[in-house]
Formats: sequence, C-alpha cells, structure tokens
Amino acid sequence: MKGEGIDNKQLIVAIQELEKEKGIKKDYLLDSIETALLTAYRRNYNSQENVKVVVDRETGASHLYAVKEVVEYVEKPVLQISLEDAKKIDKTVKIGDTVDIELVPKNFGRIAAQTAKQVIIQKLREAEREIIYSEYSERKGEIVSGIIQKADQNIVVMDLGKVEGVMPAKEQIPTEKYQVNDKIKGYILDVKKGAKGVPQVIISRACPEFVRKLFEFEIPEIYEGVIEIKGVSRDAGSRSKVAVYSPNENIDPVGSCVGQKGVRIQNIINELNGEKIDVIEWNADLSTYISSALLPAQVMAVDINEDTKIAQVIVPDDQLSLAIGKSGQNARLAAKLTGLSDWKIDIKSESQFRKILEERQAEMENDDSNTDSEE
Repeated sequence: MKGEGIDNKQLIVAIQELEKEKGIKKDYLLDSIETALLTAYRRNYNSQENVKVVVDRETGASHLYAVKEVVEYVEKPVLQISLEDAKKIDKTVKIGDTVDIELVPKNFGRIAAQTAKQVIIQKLREAEREIIYSEYSERKGEIVSGIIQKADQNIVVMDLGKVEGVMPAKEQIPTEKYQVNDKIKGYILDVKKGAKGVPQVIISRACPEFVRKLFEFEIPEIYEGVIEIKGVSRDAGSRSKVAVYSPNENIDPVGSCVGQKGVRIQNIINELNGEKIDVIEWNADLSTYISSALLPAQVMAVDINEDTKIAQVIVPDDQLSLAIGKSGQNARLAAKLTGLSDWKIDIKSESQFRKILEERQAEMENDDSNTDSEE
C-alpha cells in the first residue's frame, strides 16, 4: 500500500502503537480498514464484481480480489469462471467452489493509503471518546468544575476539560444567572453518548444530591462517615433541609455541620448563592423528627395517625406562618425530608387547636343533652 497518506510499514507501526497505547486491537483496526477499502473500491470503480480486500497482517500490504464461482458453463463472466480456467489458478478446485483473482486497478494504491489513514484517525477518535465516556460514567455522582461556554434559558454548556458538560433548564437553579466564562461547580447527574458517539455529561446544580455532595466536601466528619446524611429535601435556589445523624453520642451532628460561627455551612450557602439551609438532627422517633424538620418554626406537639396517614402538628400562634412557609414550602420540604410525601402534615396554631377542641367538647355535651332528653 504505497502512496499519499501512509505506507505499508507506517501502517503496521501505527496500528501497533494504537494497540499498545489506546488498547485498540490490531485485528479490529485491520478488519475496519478492509471494510473501508471495499467500500472505497465500489464507490470509485463502480464495479459489479464480487470483490474482497485482504490486508496482510504482517506487512500491511493490501490485496484486492475478485471472488468468482467455479461453473461448468459461464453465463455471468463478472461473477463466474469456468472450471478449466479455474484449474489454472488452483488445480484442486471443483464445480461450486470459488477462486480469488487478484485485481490491480489503477490508482488503487493511493486510494488504499488515504483510506487507511482516515480509518485510523476515525478509530482513534472513537477509542478516545469511549475512554472519556467510561471515565465520566465512573464519576457519576461527583462534583466537577467547569467554565461556561454558552448560557441561555434553555441550556448551559460547560467546558470540563476533556468533554462538554450540559446543564438543561430543569437542572439549573432558577434564581441564578449564568454568564459565559464564569467558573461554576455542578453535580454529574448522567453521562450519555451524543451525536457520533461524542460523550455528553449532564450537569445539575438543582438536584438534592448536589447539596449532599457539597456537605461531604465541606464537612470532613461526613466524608469520613462519622456523621451520616439521612435525607435531603430541596427547593433549589430558595431552601434546603438536610437531616444528619451520628451514632457517636459525643458528636453533635448539627453543630459539626454548621461549624464554628457558622463557617462550614456558610461556605455551602455561598456556593448556592444564598440558598437557605436548615440542618436538623435525624431521629428514629417520627414525631421528634417531624418537629425538627419543621425548623425554623418551633413545634409544641406532633400526633401521628398511621391509619389515616395524617401528622397533626401544633405550633404557637406566632409560629404558624413560619411552620407552613411561603406557599407551603416549609411544610412540603419537611414532608419530603421525613419520607411523608404521601402523608398530610396538618399544621395548626395553638388557638386553632383549642377552638377545635372546644367545638368538639360542645358537640359531645350537646349529644349527651339530647340523649338525656330522649330518656
């Protein structure tokens, strides 16, 4: 295979290097070159023959053959050969066998050299994309930093170094404004293969897992497993609730996460551009856990009814709006955090609850009075 592009010796050396450095098998590359050469021959020479291409595994030389069926009477010269002529090539052939007749079309050497080079470049790119895809697939669930290349309401594209990161609208924090050339962090939500197999890393800043990972990054006790994150609920850009727990009674999980003078939690809040974060202590007792989950509101009492899936919560009068939160946000996040999303958390003020009790008492007294009258 002499000519422009790559000669036979260079071809074998290049393939051996790719096998060694990139793990692309020699036979796979040579098979791909043979397939590409066959396509190139048919495209350039418009031949009706049944042909095959063989690249010598040792020398890299390419050979083009017309494959013809051995017949007694030739009706299709392009595809058939007589037994008499076939025996001049191989004395052992018989009717029904095939013989290979080498072809040497004009300029095929140049075409072969160019094709081999193109195939190697293509397979190298494919291999590199596969390596990057595998690398980032293993990094799902990690935090990465990148430079914003493109930003609009629908999508943010980040340069992660080896690959592009894409942050769809639903994974963006609604209150944030993204600018080209800004450096930001994000959570690797997924890795997909895009057009032509190009890896595409899906980034999120809005998912609860991003907050969880930021806690692991900022708080050594969580990373080391001394403190556990039991749950995260989030309204991205507005408020997050994080439940923490330590089996070690000597460790204050909430205090460790907040840090001295709030330094640790402030680093996370800064990364989230001011998003409020409630750190609460997880408790196996559901009533206690719900009470904590409704922070920053103070709770007087929680009554659990597992049959009706209702948690009745009583708060001081001045804490009602705080407990419910704007548009029910605080109650909703508390329900998600405690795993009671399909429950009803019924929050009432102390005076509301007293009024209900008084009405029930009056009804009971009225029922007793009616019963006495009937007797």
